[in-house]
Order: sequence, then structure tokens, then C-alpha cells
Amino acid sequence: MAMEELSDTITFLGTAGARFVVAKQLLASGGAWLNLGGTEMLLDPGPGCLVQAIKRKLDPSKLAAIILSHKHLDHSGDINVMIEAMTEGGWKQRGMVFAPSDALSQEAVILTYLQGYPQSIDILAEGKSYSVGDVSFETPVRHRHLVETYGFNFKTPRHTFSWITDTKYFDELPSYYKGELLILNVVMLEPKASIDHLSLPEARQIIEVVKPRAAILTHFGMSIWKAKPWELAKQLSQDMGIPVIAARDGMRFDLARLEEL
Repeated sequence: MAMEELSDTITFLGTAGARFVVAKQLLASGGAWLNLGGTEMLLDPGPGCLVQAIKRKLDPSKLAAIILSHKHLDHSGDINVMIEAMTEGGWKQRGMVFAPSDALSQEAVILTYLQGYPQSIDILAEGKSYSVGDVSFETPVRHRHLVETYGFNFKTPRHTFSWITDTKYFDELPSYYKGELLILNVVMLEPKASIDHLSLPEARQIIEVVKPRAAILTHFGMSIWKAKPWELAKQLSQDMGIPVIAARDGMRFDLARLEEL
């Protein structure tokens, strides 16, 4: 395949965040499928990931890697079935898995019998870099969340993008994420000191500091979903002069669009 034909795409297999939206399946909770120049990777396979992937004609046996930001069920609910699907029921030892250490130790979410199915399981840690083919990603800082959690800076030969996964806001957070595209898990409409998730005003603050070419909001809780995130994103775009998109279940974003923004 010629270089000019390669593309980097993100398919949102779900946009649900917080337990009630997930439990009621008001939104799907399947994570995200990354196709980065033909290297296919899965991020945070929550409940329903396998169903959402097959529904969208995405083949788990083509996955090169599964990445888990943290072990909470809305991110890890389908990780075992996706490992099994990636390895064709364990008959083909293939693919890589990346996960925080506590996803494999105390209250492990990856079943022991499956841990030999992938070619490797790599432990995520703060300030480390990893590679899958010609795609690299780093986990720049440990997030402030109830379990060990990381966000990601991805780099392909064509683009960079950052994904700020679940975390409580802290002042240094924006400085760690500098991708052309910034994706944020935004659970709440307003900040709540007792909940370790980002709110809409905090997401706005991060976007204003990072100044990406575009930002995508996802992982919606009930309060932000009821407020119609697509309308909130439109208002943010107008206020900041930076395109902000509210992800939808099944939305496919081609990073080539960044060159047009």
C-alpha cells in the first residue's frame, strides 16, 4: 500500500461513561477501535465491545494490540472475550496486550488462563513509551483515579493524537497531552470534588491550554448526556475557535480531517 493511501482512523464503539449510562446502555460502552495505517488496535473494551465491533464489520482477529487504560468495568468488561477473539480462541498466539499492573494482580480483570494467549502482555507505567509496528504511544502521567489509570499520546508516521482517559482534574494535566487531536473523557456537566472524573468546564480549560487542531468529547455520564453534548460541543467551538466534536456511537473519525481544519 502506498504511503499516500494510508490513513489513521478512530471508530467509537461506545461513548458511555459512568455506571448508570453503561448499565442502562443509554449509550454503547465498547471502547474505541484504532486503525492507524493498517495497524489495528483496541482501546478500553468495555461491555458490549465484541457485539459493537462485529456489528461494524471490524474483525478482532486482525487486532495487533489491545490497550487498557484502567480496570474499571466500563473500560474492561469485554477484555477477556476480545483477547480470545484476537487470538481466534487461543489457537493462534498473536497480538499484544497493554495494561496497568493492577489489572493483572489484585482483583485481576484479565483471566489467568488467557494471559498466555497473546504474544505479550506489557505493563503500563508512568512516563513510559511503547510501540506496535510503526505506531508508538506513551503514558506520560499517572492519572488521579480510584485505580491505576493512564492516558495516552499516540504517534503515527502521519499524525499525533492524545486521549485523556478517566481522571480527576489537576493543574499539570494539560501539559502532558499535546496531540494534534485531543480526545477527552468528559463524564460530568459540572465539577464534583468527590468524583474523580472530568467535567465540561475542566475539559474546556484543558482544550484552551493544549490548543489542538480539534477536540473530541466522549465517555458521557447522565448529566452531560441530558444536556445534549453535541450542542455543548458546538458552543465550545464557537467560544474557543477550536473545532470541538461530541462523539457518537459508531462515529468514525479520519485524522486526515485535521489538515482541513
